[in-house]
Amino acid sequence: MTADTTSPAPGGGARASGAGRRRSFGSALGWTVLNAVVPGTGLLAAGRRRLGAVVLVVFLLLVAGGIWLATAGRRYAARSAVDTDVLLWATVGIGVLALLWAVVVVAGYRALVPPGTSRGRLAVGGLVVAALVAGIAAPAVLAGQLTLTSRDLIDGVFAEDRRSATVPEAPDPFPSRERVNVLLLGGDGGEGREGVRTDTVIVASIDTDTGDTVLFSLPRNLEELPFPADSPLAEVYPDGFDAGSESESLLNAVYRNGPAWYPDVLGATDNPGADFLKLGVGEALGLRIDYYVLVNLEGFSRLVDALGGITVDVNYYVPINGDPGTGELPDDYIAPGPDQRMDGYTALQYARGRFGLSDYDRMARQRCTISAIVDAADPMTVLQQYRELAATTEDIVSTDIPRWALDDFVDLGFLVKDADIRSVVFDDTVIDPAYPDYDQIRQLVDEALSPPPPSLPSPSAPSTSSPAPPTSAPTSDGAGAQPPADPVADITDACAYDPARAAEARAEGEPPSRNG
Repeated sequence: MTADTTSPAPGGGARASGAGRRRSFGSALGWTVLNAVVPGTGLLAAGRRRLGAVVLVVFLLLVAGGIWLATAGRRYAARSAVDTDVLLWATVGIGVLALLWAVVVVAGYRALVPPGTSRGRLAVGGLVVAALVAGIAAPAVLAGQLTLTSRDLIDGVFAEDRRSATVPEAPDPFPSRERVNVLLLGGDGGEGREGVRTDTVIVASIDTDTGDTVLFSLPRNLEELPFPADSPLAEVYPDGFDAGSESESLLNAVYRNGPAWYPDVLGATDNPGADFLKLGVGEALGLRIDYYVLVNLEGFSRLVDALGGITVDVNYYVPINGDPGTGELPDDYIAPGPDQRMDGYTALQYARGRFGLSDYDRMARQRCTISAIVDAADPMTVLQQYRELAATTEDIVSTDIPRWALDDFVDLGFLVKDADIRSVVFDDTVIDPAYPDYDQIRQLVDEALSPPPPSLPSPSAPSTSSPAPPTSAPTSDGAGAQPPADPVADITDACAYDPARAAEARAEGEPPSRNG
């Protein structure tokens, strides 16, 4: 009769020990790799059933939670992504989770490796385990860095201690408002330019119940910007904004010249130029402007370079530098051509060039540039360059949106994504920028924000006061009272390559330049 020499193993008993002797070293390595991919499986194979089951259940719950966040829980995930406290705890959680995952891999390997394994094989096994632990640590470190970068970005852009003369100190929750109006500014500042001129002025009016949005675009050369009667600005500008000369009194000069003349008229504020524009543009449109977002074109070159460049179609010669005010000729031109790859500097010149061209040409190219940036920002590129992109964003974007309002903006964003977006452009076919009729502008705004009629209007319905008829792309059936086309579709059409226009530009020859 042979004595049973099998001794119990911790947590597994005699059966686990016997299984360990029968398992080959190659099988142990295979289970170790699987245990790194699906934590808990290696422990189960080693006979540590209770511990393995707990680890596996926790892992499956985490996977299920991740799937939920990516599908039904996207709104919660987006809200969490703008909460600096959640991001801090997420960074800690990522570190703890990675450490526990590595411990599970090491413990599983030690439980799986057969007794009496040679030192050479143990060395190979150690290298495999080290590689698996490194494979866990590397993405965890990257995820932690990205989370901290996001936290720093939110802290930098949406600072709680930022002062504003036009944002209430107490939270003003969106659900109590029918619409939220955000002033979108494109600032043209940088080297060789004195101050910032806001050549792009758009108000996004968003319905808080449906997300339906109307974009109101004002021309940069709008004059006599009015201010609310109860504002201190109405006292110093009773007849509208005036900085002493016509060129310095245009809409795009208010941001710079207003605070230069009256720096303390609105009281304590960190961005008086934005407050000047919020009050003036709000009065011009008959809207209360809640917040502003300013993007400075000076940082566009860094943004484009971080994305690896952008691709745009060019239909005519675009000047590089040049001053239309003084007549100083451009240094050079960007020639017409399809699918032109541009680095940051060239893209900035493409978006800025105005010598010999109209303001509306430049506004269209800026929309094309934004569209190209969106196309270039594929998920992999954004992930690889996220830290540089975040740093660039913090440098070129400023806003008075408080951090406590970010959750509401996340909810609005989900609504706007699937809502109707219309665009009303107050160009020279709608108003005279030199002699604007602000009562007419306010009437057009009211009509654009009114609920649509229950039935389609007849072809005879449109009038010159309607804000909605398309001016550049009427429908084929002549129904001019139809709402404007989707702005994205308009951008796509305007930015597409036009061989006939490009050929015409080449036939006329390159305009004169300082290098020509």
